[in-house]
Amino acid sequence: MKVNVDEDRCRGHGMCLTLCPEVFSMTDDGYAVAEPSEVPAGLEGAAKEAIECCPEQAISEID
Repeated sequence: MKVNVDEDRCRGHGMCLTLCPEVFSMTDDGYAVAEPSEVPAGLEGAAKEAIECCPEQAISEID
């Protein structure tokens, strides 16, 4: 599973970081990034919850 954060939609709420800090982090400008974009085994559920809970719908699962 891979995830991507749309930098144009992200508003820096940080919900993803709260739900899955192993995958998401915040830039110096206060916006989320997915590092690494490949979600480690066992964290897929947390990453999917971050996708669902993003208030700006800025996170997507990519193939």
